[in-house]
Amino acid sequence: MPKILVILILLTALSSSPVEAAGNAEAGKVKAYTCMGCHGIPGYKNVYPTYNVPKLGGQNQDYVVSALKGYRSGERTHKTMNDQASSLSDQDIEDIAAWVSAANKSGSGDQE
Repeated sequence: MPKILVILILLTALSSSPVEAAGNAEAGKVKAYTCMGCHGIPGYKNVYPTYNVPKLGGQNQDYVVSALKGYRSGERTHKTMNDQASSLSDQDIEDIAAWVSAANKSGSGDQE
């Protein structure tokens, strides 16, 4: 088979590959329901070790994606977050991050 034909076949296959969709905030709102059980409570503190649970509303979308992928892979360690993130797909993470970044900074999750 001529090299040019092989190259054209490969380019066609690569150009028709699905590209990961950007996050869908509406889908993320549903998927983040469990997250808001801790991250949406004003003044909430973790029991042990004691610290303020960060509010998610208004966080940078890329940061949320990076953090959730880090928890999922175990690169970031927090038992509860590792467990929660372990079942999330890349699309779930993108959707959650899209919704969180659009939510108000109070962390309640309500859209401004």
